[in-house]
Amino acid sequence: MSGLPVVVRVQRDDFDLAHEVQALSAGRHDIGAIVTFSGLCRDEAGTLSALELEHYPGMAEAEITRICNEAVQRFGLQAVTAIHRYGTIASGENIVLVCAASPHRQAAFDGANFIMDFLKTSAPFWKKEHAADGSERDWVSAKDADDSARDRWTKE
Repeated sequence: MSGLPVVVRVQRDDFDLAHEVQALSAGRHDIGAIVTFSGLCRDEAGTLSALELEHYPGMAEAEITRICNEAVQRFGLQAVTAIHRYGTIASGENIVLVCAASPHRQAAFDGANFIMDFLKTSAPFWKKEHAADGSERDWVSAKDADDSARDRWTKE
């Protein structure tokens, strides 16, 4: 199938997971599985009120698109939607959504995992924590575990 749909959005506004899944699969009878991942802002046991996310406009979209296109080719995905928010996101709110569609479940699971592992490490986003007590916090550093998760895909 040519013209595989890859939808990438970087936006301030929230998204609706059910709406995005419906839009991805509307009129499609060739899709056998859709795997979704929705990342939320957690409150870190009540110590965090929000995350502030900044991105490099234009470059963030291009990198996420590149990652999604690579997943389409690698796993034979039929469609992908990737949405990442920026701005101040309160605990409990959505940050990121990845939907991967394929004929079979394993490809959809692997594709969604691949996209998230590379999105976390390669897309130009920066996070700053906002403490629940109002104190100033630093920008969040990259985690070795995220690099390890990404690197496992280069060993396969």
